[in-house]
Amino acid sequence: MSADIHSVAPEVVVEFLSGIMPFDELDDEVLHEVARHVRVDFFPKGTRLFTAGVTDPTHLYLIQRGGVKSFLTDDEGEVTLKDYRGEGSYIGALPIIRGTKANLDIEMVEDTFCFLLPREVFLDLINRQPGFAQYYLKSFSEKIVNTAYTELRRHRMTRRGDEEMYLFTMQVGDIIKATPRKIASNASIQESARAMADYRIGSLLIYDPADDENIVGIITDRDLRNKVIAAGLDYKESVSRIMTIDVATVLSKSTCFDALLKMMSTGIHHLAVERKGRIIGIVTSHDIMLLQGTSPYSLFKEIGKQRRIQGLYPLSQKIPDIIRNLIKEGAKAGNIARMISLLNDQILERMLTLLEEELGPPPVDYCWLLLGSEGRREQTFKTDQDNAIIYVDPKDDAEAKVAHEYFSTFADKAIDHLVNCGYPLCPGEIMARNPKWCQPVSVWKDYFANWIGTPDPEELLHVTIFFDFRSGFGKSALADDLRKYLNELSSRQEIYLLHLARECMGVRAPLSFFKSFIVNKDGEHRNKLDIKTKGLTPFVNFARVLALKYGVRETNTLSRLHVLSEEGHISEELWASAHEAYEMQMQLRLLHQLAQIEEGTLPDNYIDPAQLSDLEKKMLKESFEVVERLHGVLKTLFAAG
Repeated sequence: MSADIHSVAPEVVVEFLSGIMPFDELDDEVLHEVARHVRVDFFPKGTRLFTAGVTDPTHLYLIQRGGVKSFLTDDEGEVTLKDYRGEGSYIGALPIIRGTKANLDIEMVEDTFCFLLPREVFLDLINRQPGFAQYYLKSFSEKIVNTAYTELRRHRMTRRGDEEMYLFTMQVGDIIKATPRKIASNASIQESARAMADYRIGSLLIYDPADDENIVGIITDRDLRNKVIAAGLDYKESVSRIMTIDVATVLSKSTCFDALLKMMSTGIHHLAVERKGRIIGIVTSHDIMLLQGTSPYSLFKEIGKQRRIQGLYPLSQKIPDIIRNLIKEGAKAGNIARMISLLNDQILERMLTLLEEELGPPPVDYCWLLLGSEGRREQTFKTDQDNAIIYVDPKDDAEAKVAHEYFSTFADKAIDHLVNCGYPLCPGEIMARNPKWCQPVSVWKDYFANWIGTPDPEELLHVTIFFDFRSGFGKSALADDLRKYLNELSSRQEIYLLHLARECMGVRAPLSFFKSFIVNKDGEHRNKLDIKTKGLTPFVNFARVLALKYGVRETNTLSRLHVLSEEGHISEELWASAHEAYEMQMQLRLLHQLAQIEEGTLPDNYIDPAQLSDLEKKMLKESFEVVERLHGVLKTLFAAG
């Protein structure tokens, strides 16, 4: 911080404060009184203003000119970038309100001037001005910088019980019950089983006899059942025979929800909890399920145990209820989308597994492809089916006929079952039951070669759906090989990428010259804004174009942007801004659809800007403005076009 704080003319402060929320809501008398206490200070670029857990904020900082970045440092010393803040933004409100040390690291990214409002004056405004206080509480809950924000949010919401927030507020390290139990790798299986029985635990870490801090594996009660009892293995054998070598870990600062997502996506029920490179305990799926009465994991397990396809129908109908609870409990939009994908994928995997058992094994290897928003793991409340089948090229005409008949029947039955599970048919018939989208590898490669080699404006629709494919079931190597083929093709076709970039830049942000929202003028959705097409799609398209240009294999939009940032193709600052803007719009979309479902209407993507709060309008406009920056990157990359 600079050596001294300088006074500033009250009228200058009043002019500044009257132009930013929530000070613009204060009456003139209060505003002038506040201005008398404000001072100004200058901070050179690179100045560390706050250090998380150390700095005790004495002032609310209002950025008059310049900019700062806020971030956290995890257990490994790695920086997690949160966001950038510019003119009119504030620093320090949350720790002042909560009476704690700074919750984030704050550093100046350019020479910065700040107006400083003393903590006591700020707290007095919070206590005396309800609307003023509401602005900050709303801001905390919407932006969710860390779990403390969610903690604030839960105090404002009607909920069914405190335990339902624990997934988002409690860190994994907080629910460890005891120090990790472990045994040497040269111990016998019987000794290991006896240790698990004595300690009454379901897993045991395995360490190197030469170094008990060197964890080399893990065994669980499932290993004893499947690898020893069922296989008839001698109990005197070394435990190293049955241990899992790659121990799945989670950082102690991760939320329980993050741990739950990892368990569901990997099928691993025991995670080693890591702090500063050391394993400090084990967390299990059972530990996390105890935190919540209706855990997503309960439904996940129930789906996996189902033995009849018809039994999946009612289970799939429970997914919206799970998502509704997650939204109300404060989950981030990105995590909600991941949870939806995990549950939908589990329905699909179980259904296709049972269907294979019913029809018999396929004549050749195949992969069920998920396309569009399913392929990107960006579904919200029930979206249309977009799927396809790719299978190994048959060796002769006879095998080709058998394969065609098998997969036609397979696809027909699968699509009908998905409809009964509540997943609507695709109006454009982009589904595996359409013979055009149920083809061998060679045909799929021809499709992509033709789309890329001779780009037709009418065919660009295929890009938005097919180019975001991922494996949903079957031999994932077929999808991986097709992705590799697509990236190789794209890297050689600059003209094609130019077409995509031009198409991307054709979707303008829905803001007028004077920064007001551009809404539909007539029709069913008059005065409303399609947040999917106008708001989110530009981010999706931008990420796709650059992913194709640079060979990024990820399909999720935020994951693509993250990789592009890590590889230096876009700036870290643009990644942070795009991430925040995309998450904010996804959150609005989910909240809008949730409100529609609770009103008994079908969810859509049309929001009414007039129904948004001032804060939501401000944040939405800021998120739309990021689109222009994305287009600026494309203009630079494809300048010749």
